[in-house]
Amino acid sequence: MKKILIYGVIALFSALYIQAPLAYASTSNQSPDITVLPIQGPSVTKKLENRAINSWPWYITRASGIVAVALLLCLILSGIGLVTGYTFKFFEPLTAWAVHKALGLTMIVAVAIHGIALLFDTYVTFTIAKILFPFVSEYRPAVLFGMKVGTLWVALGIIAFYGLVAIIISSLLIIDKKPKTWKAIHVISYLVAIMIYFHGLYLGSDLTHGIFRTTWILFGIVVFLAAIFRIARSRSV
Repeated sequence: MKKILIYGVIALFSALYIQAPLAYASTSNQSPDITVLPIQGPSVTKKLENRAINSWPWYITRASGIVAVALLLCLILSGIGLVTGYTFKFFEPLTAWAVHKALGLTMIVAVAIHGIALLFDTYVTFTIAKILFPFVSEYRPAVLFGMKVGTLWVALGIIAFYGLVAIIISSLLIIDKKPKTWKAIHVISYLVAIMIYFHGLYLGSDLTHGIFRTTWILFGIVVFLAAIFRIARSRSV
């Protein structure tokens, strides 16, 4: 009797096991009730392509700004190294001066690219006048100590550019003819660094948080300490 029950249970399960795939196959052949309709408009690939085309000025502006800041830091440190003599431990005097000038010229190019790329930005409209003249742009008006100060952070970047141009031109043309004038103009480099610091701090989209903001704060600390060190030696230079 037990054997009959066991064989009966096995037979039942075997029948269910065989019929289940057949039932699934019969239901899967039936047409579903869901109708898929194509969505009108550009494809995902086309959307990504359009976004890349419209965003490239922004990426170039960001990249050139980061490069300019890195070059500025190297420029300030190499300049202090020339004054103190530390740079001559790594380079010969003529090579050290050549590297210092090359850093300055490369930085001017990076800053120029930083501004020119804004002319092609479709998200924020910039014109030549807005790039060349302070407080003409309407981008991100600033409030300082409760007072409206216009587009101060944009203006600081423009003024810093002109300061860099003055420093580079004086270094190329009058460093040997009028060393005192060159020295007075060269002190502007620290003011330029301060203006660039606040320009990036309040306008840089990558500086709101994370490693970039931490790096930017460290950059400010290094420039501040370098300026103090340079001022302390100003009487002997």
